[in-house]
Amino acid sequence: MDVSRLSTATILPDTFQGARDIDISAQIGLIWQQAKAPLIVPLLKLSLAVCLAMSIMLFLERVYMGIVIVFVKLFGQKPEKRYKWEPFRDDVELGHSAYPMVLVQIPMYNEKEVYQLSIGAACGLSWPSDRIIIQVLDDSTDPAIKDLVEVECQRWVSKGINIKYEIRDNRNGYKAGALREGMKHSYVKMCDYVAIFDADFQPEPDFLWRTIPFLAHNPEIALVQARWKFVNANECLMTRMQEMSLDYHFTVEQEVGSSTYAFFGFNGTAGVWRISALNEAGGWKDRTTVEDMDLAVRATLKGWKFVYVSDLKVKNELPSSLKAFRYQQHRWSCGPANLFRKMAMEIIRNKKVSLWKKFYVIYSFFFVRKIVGHIVTFVFYCVVLPATVLVPEVEVPKWGAVYIPSIITLLNAVGTPRSFHLLIFWILFENVMSLHRTKATFIGLLEAGKVNEWVVTEKLGDALKTKLGTKAPRKLRFKVGGRLHLLELGVGAYLFFCGCYDITFDGKNRYFIYLFLQSIAFFIVGVGYVGTFVPNS
Repeated sequence: MDVSRLSTATILPDTFQGARDIDISAQIGLIWQQAKAPLIVPLLKLSLAVCLAMSIMLFLERVYMGIVIVFVKLFGQKPEKRYKWEPFRDDVELGHSAYPMVLVQIPMYNEKEVYQLSIGAACGLSWPSDRIIIQVLDDSTDPAIKDLVEVECQRWVSKGINIKYEIRDNRNGYKAGALREGMKHSYVKMCDYVAIFDADFQPEPDFLWRTIPFLAHNPEIALVQARWKFVNANECLMTRMQEMSLDYHFTVEQEVGSSTYAFFGFNGTAGVWRISALNEAGGWKDRTTVEDMDLAVRATLKGWKFVYVSDLKVKNELPSSLKAFRYQQHRWSCGPANLFRKMAMEIIRNKKVSLWKKFYVIYSFFFVRKIVGHIVTFVFYCVVLPATVLVPEVEVPKWGAVYIPSIITLLNAVGTPRSFHLLIFWILFENVMSLHRTKATFIGLLEAGKVNEWVVTEKLGDALKTKLGTKAPRKLRFKVGGRLHLLELGVGAYLFFCGCYDITFDGKNRYFIYLFLQSIAFFIVGVGYVGTFVPNS
């Protein structure tokens, strides 16, 4: 018996018998044709249906927030009108004791470029000097930087500022651990509120005068959050893209949450907490990489309310290197997904908040914005949509391929009108980063290996250059990263192949322009290019 002939006949269908002498490409073509109808087409149709459903969810969420923000801007009252807000005045009898005691925390880790700015801004806050304590929580591992920070603190002590320099012998819990340890010091017990600023944040002197009255006159409020102002948004194209995404977050998402349900995610900095609310919620926990969001959700489940003050802005720096931005986005995508996994049932079982508020937190805040938004952007626009070019039997309806993404993009542009002409670049950039965010989201949901990976976002001192008013000549510049990113390169190759197929074999020319542009974007990020010159327009 001819064993080789028997095995071939057994394994391959009759239609493949004549393919043994054909070249490999022809055999692959035959296998593709045999598998397409019974396997590929049904799977692609199912994937498309799921993606369209997620697109509709994201679309409705965006439209809902758009409608709410229009009403808020046209008919809504500012926080100072919605809540009791009165400025503090000197009391002749009580003196400064009439002012609440405020703790200002500045967590930092090897912040050589910006430590002077943050400490100086905190020490420059206008508040009675005997009613404020500045606490620098230095987790630096570089002894030289530690010495610099300590000397800076001593310099302010010599000027009469009540500033405490605190260190610990480990970095357990990272930022959450540092903040938790900072709250254990005996002098904190006399404080009513705690303001938190990351090392690159520079609050204006009147920050406390504008935020503390909300807490002092409204006992139900736990948190007052300010908006971020980016001092290096014009540094490169990448920082402009970040500005567009974050401006939408602050202009729309935070405002809608504050106006409708008095809930939003604490941004981890540029905010003031009522210490009693912070303690009642369980204090700082390091179980995820979003300790700020964790605290906010636990506090709202206790019945506390939050206030977002959109016209109070605090200067800070955007990541201007691809490496720093990728690490930041991993943390911001993985952490919320992991927190959702840990807290979903706790939110559902909670008895202190209304059913609608629980629905808002679970569905809108977590599921649509933190999970669906990342997944559908990558899977639909970078995997399923290009795949329909290879499988013409599956067609994407025009409303799903054009209308919905166009409306979502236009709604996102309201946050940064000055960058409207950069929308095409923003779309391509966001689609590339959606690969990284989707991977991080699944890591968080599944609690995989890097679920608690914490890399401090690198600061390059751009805030210092802005503050000093030094403007270096702007030049066209490219920088290649230290290593290739194979996932981005692989997706770029896939999109490029689909684009070639669209104009060569398929002949329908449906998405080839998008596919080529998107593949170039993936290739650029894949080889580590970070930003180019952007005019100040």
